[in-house]
Amino acid sequence: MRAHSIRRRVLSFVLILCLLVPFAAVSTSASAASEGRAVGAALSAADFPRGAVTTPVLLNGDEVLAGECYRLDGVTYVPLRRFCDIFAPNGTMTWDGTTSTARFRTDKLDLSVRVGRLYITANGHSLYTVGAVRNLAGHLYVPIRPLARAFAAALKWDAAAGAVDLTRTSGSSAIARASYDADEVYWLSRIISAEASVEPFVGQIAVGNVVLNRVRSREFPNTIYGVIFDRKHGTQFSPVAFGTIYETPEPSCVIAAQICLEGYSVTDTALYFFDPDLSTSDWISRNCVFEFRIGSHEFYH
Repeated sequence: MRAHSIRRRVLSFVLILCLLVPFAAVSTSASAASEGRAVGAALSAADFPRGAVTTPVLLNGDEVLAGECYRLDGVTYVPLRRFCDIFAPNGTMTWDGTTSTARFRTDKLDLSVRVGRLYITANGHSLYTVGAVRNLAGHLYVPIRPLARAFAAALKWDAAAGAVDLTRTSGSSAIARASYDADEVYWLSRIISAEASVEPFVGQIAVGNVVLNRVRSREFPNTIYGVIFDRKHGTQFSPVAFGTIYETPEPSCVIAAQICLEGYSVTDTALYFFDPDLSTSDWISRNCVFEFRIGSHEFYH
């Protein structure tokens, strides 16, 4: 009876293993497949978003990623994994399904790309993408301009040919490490957050642009701190009067500040902005030229 009982237990254990192994294999394969799709080969034109136009991309005069790149709303998108493989075939790509983030690393570059974001990070730089990072059926597509910059490649749009021309730069295979001025990021991020923390991301960038436009203008102080705390014609920014300028900035506003300091500009001319629904004065609208509205803010010069 004891031997029979042992054999029966062994058979039961083997049967359980046989039942569990296929499920474990499916789970592992599904995870691997998900990672593979997210960072793998590009799609065909039939899979592109509605309104997208297949766009040639040339590298040093030769077309690459033929038929795999598209242009939508003025932004050219390329498949992340295959683009990275062209510039750094020995790099390592990983995928975090929890945050929908791909990370590509070489000995000279650390690149992070998150689905839905309007920026990528490369060696500590925050690079604005204009169009959001897309996940098309598990394949990451990223605007080409910031990617080219990450790999230290020169980019030119050939309007006549409707194509993107890339050129490898000699002596460098990746963007240099970021070296933002800590004081500039500190104050620019705080004024952006105090004025526009609930505004669209591009609106946060626009607020930062206004501050930097003032820095470059002869009419205002020539530092970010000086512009923010300028009292020549009264308090210029209400957060200075209310004290909210000293509050910890929202993370998106820190990124927006870095993007402004990278040189990206929604406007090179706006010197004023205000919320017409909250402002107690209409001086700006009566005395300045309207440029555009983003969210609740109107921008003027």
